[in-house]
Amino acid sequence: MFTGIIESLGIIKNIEQDRDNFHITIESNFTSELKIDQSVAHNGVCLTIVKINGNEYTVTAIKETLDKSNFNFAKIGDKVNLERAMILGARLDGHIVQGHVDQTATCTNVKEEDGSWVYTFEYDTSLNNITIEKGSITVNGTSLTVVNSRKNSFSVAIIPYTQEHTNFHTFKNGTIVNLEFDVIGKYVAKLIEK
Repeated sequence: MFTGIIESLGIIKNIEQDRDNFHITIESNFTSELKIDQSVAHNGVCLTIVKINGNEYTVTAIKETLDKSNFNFAKIGDKVNLERAMILGARLDGHIVQGHVDQTATCTNVKEEDGSWVYTFEYDTSLNNITIEKGSITVNGTSLTVVNSRKNSFSVAIIPYTQEHTNFHTFKNGTIVNLEFDVIGKYVAKLIEK
């Protein structure tokens, strides 16, 4: 379980394909505090640490993960939003995030405003995921508030701290991002469907 509050930016140092899997090696400033078999969210994707070497660690993304996330497009040098699992009893500063990416979206607009940025994303609605105005959304693992909710798109407004301390500053038109829709909203949508 995660909160969507990004702890650090990691850098992809190596990607090794093994059949349908990608073994992804990340350099992180908190690697020394990690252990094998621990879960860390990478751009919102919960992945298990399988190897540690110095300030780098390796995780494995299987076909299901690659099909639903932007890790299928990952390359060496990419910046990755990182968050360790939440500690039971700690404050929940973001929202409840499972680390189970629902689908990807495409950045369609980046607008710099006076002291903030507005990012707009489009997504495929055939998977029945929805956003609501002022509801929660996780974009590349970052807990955000939806603005401008539409049938297949939404926007988020980013403060300077988030712009600097997440990989949002690397986004441009065409950037593919991971989305995890609000878990409560997903349950409500499923109940209404029945």
